[in-house]
Amino acid sequence: MPQFKVGYLIGSLSSQSINRKLAMALVKLAPSQLTMSEISFRDLPIYNRDFDADYPKVARDFKQAIADVQAVLFVTPEYNRSIPGGLKNAIDWASRPWGQNAFTRKPSAVIGASTGAIGTAIAQQSLRSVLSFCNSPQMNAPEAYIQFKPDLIADDGEVTVESTREFLKQYMADFGMFIERVHSVVPPLH
Repeated sequence: MPQFKVGYLIGSLSSQSINRKLAMALVKLAPSQLTMSEISFRDLPIYNRDFDADYPKVARDFKQAIADVQAVLFVTPEYNRSIPGGLKNAIDWASRPWGQNAFTRKPSAVIGASTGAIGTAIAQQSLRSVLSFCNSPQMNAPEAYIQFKPDLIADDGEVTVESTREFLKQYMADFGMFIERVHSVVPPLH
């Protein structure tokens, strides 16, 4: 199987985020052909098109990190029925200026955890809309809305519920197959 570099963005900036725990679990459960690395957006300033002519170094580095991977995994909480502002800001930086969108033709997947019964379903739909505009081919199935309960995922990323572990392992395997399909049909621009 071909090898792919996958960058993952964790929508919450909190060090105690349940989505950070979920991301750790997904990295552990990823098939061997996926090399996973976090792409942090913690230090990005608020996007403003006045920067388009001269991006600050932190934004150039962030955008380059997106360009350097072959797929992107979004692991996001739901804030007020949408994605966190920091994540939207990061997407704005990576997709601007017009014509220089780092997400174009880059396969993506969306997953998230919440303590609520519907997981992050509404935030994921919001994010999918943004990614559609960014021309990022998205893995639409399986969908994954994880209801997070205490001790579902240990601090080291170990999933303690067997059925959830198997589901997440299959989710990552499916993502690997999706990336391979997209790259065989829609070659990257760069």
